[in-house]
Amino acid sequence: MWERRDPADLGMDPVLLGEAVEYALDHETTEIPDDPGEYLRERFAGLQDQEIVGPTKPRGGVNGIVLKDGYIVAEFGDTDREDMTFSVTKSYLSTVAGLAWAAGLVPDLDSPVGGAVQDPAFQGPRNGAITWRHLLTQTSEWGGTLFGKPDTADRREGIDRTLQAPGTFWEYNDVRVNLLAYALLLRWGRPLPEVLAEAVMDPIGASQDWRWYGYRTSQVDVEGVRVSSVSGGGHWGGGLFIDTRDHARFGLLALREGAWNGRRILPRDWFVLATDPVDIKPDYGFMWWLNTERRLLPAAPESAFMAVGAGWTNVIYVDRENQLVTVTRWLDGAEHVNEFIARVLAAFDGTTEG
Repeated sequence: MWERRDPADLGMDPVLLGEAVEYALDHETTEIPDDPGEYLRERFAGLQDQEIVGPTKPRGGVNGIVLKDGYIVAEFGDTDREDMTFSVTKSYLSTVAGLAWAAGLVPDLDSPVGGAVQDPAFQGPRNGAITWRHLLTQTSEWGGTLFGKPDTADRREGIDRTLQAPGTFWEYNDVRVNLLAYALLLRWGRPLPEVLAEAVMDPIGASQDWRWYGYRTSQVDVEGVRVSSVSGGGHWGGGLFIDTRDHARFGLLALREGAWNGRRILPRDWFVLATDPVDIKPDYGFMWWLNTERRLLPAAPESAFMAVGAGWTNVIYVDRENQLVTVTRWLDGAEHVNEFIARVLAAFDGTTEG
């Protein structure tokens, strides 16, 4: 059982916190229909090769949870429902990379991936120069086709542009994120969901109901066994299907910088690295969004960081300054997430300023 505390015992005004919850309940997304597959088809209609090749699932209603000092102080909606979480999956993938780094499978983040992964995907003048850091920061500029999806299928900065040298250009690109998942699969030699469950989700007390999917086209042979290379988001279906309470546990692990009940799950140094701003994209780290200069969430402290999916409709918010974690599902975009956070922070005795 997860212990609840009266918000007043932790320095929060219950009435103001309740108003924050009511605000969230009143601002369910209008962008994501009940069928996320419909959203995906419409959202990326201008790009090529947009066939849905992974599972999707009808979404639930708006819901969320607020943790203060690790205790539940507010919870609303159906937080036990497993839903697609889209690009929030990327922050879990980053964590699996951190586990590989800690285990010595990726000892040098600045070494070429091709030095450790013998695969044609990491050969050639540009692709052969791509490092683990490039993949983690979405600056790889990898070019090619993976599991039937060319990198141009998610070239959001222009399909016809000339690819730049790795590390010199930032582009949010799920094909390249899936490439990181594939490389990590080859380094671990076993399915990434198995690694995540054993090293993270089971130790932090997550449910047994979450699932991490790939595509019907992403089945590969690893150590003589046919396994699915998972996707790092839900762009073409797949990714992590998980409930809000499990997200909250994962967010709490991030808040505690890899520690859980006296046990070290991940080195603290990994979270320092993962939340270090990318030079050419200061509001991004290792697949975590950063509130640098309070640009993403003006109401929140600059030190806050987030896992974000599907246009801010799925968010894990981690606030070290206030020892706060919030998870919101199906809230109507960044503006309303920011207002929700503002109202939660206003519930403290004296609103915390960043």
